[in-house]
Amino acid sequence: MNLRFLKLINFRLHKNSFIEFSDNLNYIIGGNGQGKTSILEAIYYISTTKSYIASSDYEAVSFSENFFDIEGTVDDLTENKVKLNYNALSNKKEINLNDKNIYSAASIIGKFPIVIITQSDYKITLGAPADRRKFIDSIISQASETYLNLLLEYQKTLRQRSSLLNQIKETNNSDLFRQLDVWTETLVNRGTEIVKHRLKFIKSFNDYITACYSKIMNGAEKPIIKYSFNNCEDEEKVEPVFVEELDKLREQELRRATNLVGPHRDDFLFYVNDYELKSFGSQGQNKTYQIALKFGQFFFLKDVLGKTPMFLMDDVFGELDSYRANKISEYLNEIGQAFITLTDFSNFSHLNKSVNDKIINVTKGNVTYV
Repeated sequence: MNLRFLKLINFRLHKNSFIEFSDNLNYIIGGNGQGKTSILEAIYYISTTKSYIASSDYEAVSFSENFFDIEGTVDDLTENKVKLNYNALSNKKEINLNDKNIYSAASIIGKFPIVIITQSDYKITLGAPADRRKFIDSIISQASETYLNLLLEYQKTLRQRSSLLNQIKETNNSDLFRQLDVWTETLVNRGTEIVKHRLKFIKSFNDYITACYSKIMNGAEKPIIKYSFNNCEDEEKVEPVFVEELDKLREQELRRATNLVGPHRDDFLFYVNDYELKSFGSQGQNKTYQIALKFGQFFFLKDVLGKTPMFLMDDVFGELDSYRANKISEYLNEIGQAFITLTDFSNFSHLNKSVNDKIINVTKGNVTYV
């Protein structure tokens, strides 16, 4: 799967940019605030229908404009034309795939799988459990539409149940308890399926993270990811454990009007040589782990979906020592097409650039080629 071109209109600094890409490595060069990261953001938009930078689509509209357009062509088994328009006046976003309107983001997620490495990836290993859940869920969701839909339904269930818990706390209406039991049953059913998907995924994904970490560190250290639901790793026992924990915490949930049990509170633990990374890992080990996770994500999605994900790296090389940067540069040769932003090439002699790679300069939203 390759991205042939992007057309950007009123997208941040890009008033009207047409960008053609190589099937190999695409180095996007520019100083801070010149518009290079916006190109990666636009690629992410056509793959996921949202930004990885901004919480609101409005933030991506060029100054003094009231809309933006993103258009791209992705070659898979066939040519796919993706168009995305956002209108700031109506606050509406329209997505079009091969001249057909797409009304749900779930319909396009996973069709053009994507992996992105950014400076904020430190949150995956060093941040809160929610950061690790978000990362793991993003991988499984791209690989499984069933899982994505389960997550969406589970979030709705959490909101409904939370609303009921609040109403019960305020009114103590006995009729609401029967409704709560119904939503609790739904929570258990959907939550159990989510946990089972996660358990299966981790068993498979550990092979990928081990291989990718070893490639960078030459097998000197062994990583592993651990996941359990309330210390339960047996898929058949997840549901009874779920029910037991809900019964145990029922009074607390009613008193605090909060959903205290479920996969929305789980964590994923990362280890290197049997030591927990977050507590005992060095800065270098954390950075290596973060990058290995993303390479693992790439090869996992490639194997499961049978198509090559788009691979993005946003200003990452400047954070790496020369050894890790060189190893990762070598690894990129196995990726195929990739999009890499850099401030310049002067300090990156370790990058293995070939004649088939493309250098794209970006200055104040204007694109030129070397």
